[in-house]
Amino acid sequence: MRQPMSGPRSVRDDSTGDRLQTERTETVRRIASLESELDGIIESALLSNNDDEHDPDGATTGYERAKTTAMLQQARLRLVEIDQAIERTTDGSYGRCNHCGSAIGEERLDAIPTTTRCAACASLLPKN
Repeated sequence: MRQPMSGPRSVRDDSTGDRLQTERTETVRRIASLESELDGIIESALLSNNDDEHDPDGATTGYERAKTTAMLQQARLRLVEIDQAIERTTDGSYGRCNHCGSAIGEERLDAIPTTTRCAACASLLPKN
């Protein structure tokens, strides 16, 4: 059974560092896969020599390109978040709210390992 922790997590105390590294590896693979998929979409469009406006499949091609580009951007942003969390595990600030300095709850860190705010401070952020 896990013992409750009184302060911020330490990578030496649990497998947070391993978990972040695994997530980083998976995200890097996802980025490579999405880049390859986007290259294929673009190459296919170039080889077909049709423009989206007059090609019956053009809207689908345009949609796929936009969707893949958005997913790629999201994956790249996720990689930045993961790298920042790994850096916090190194400098000892992981598990501390960057807004108020309080410890971030273990349940919150389990759910969102890259979080930088405790639940109270996160609730103050505007909703999208």
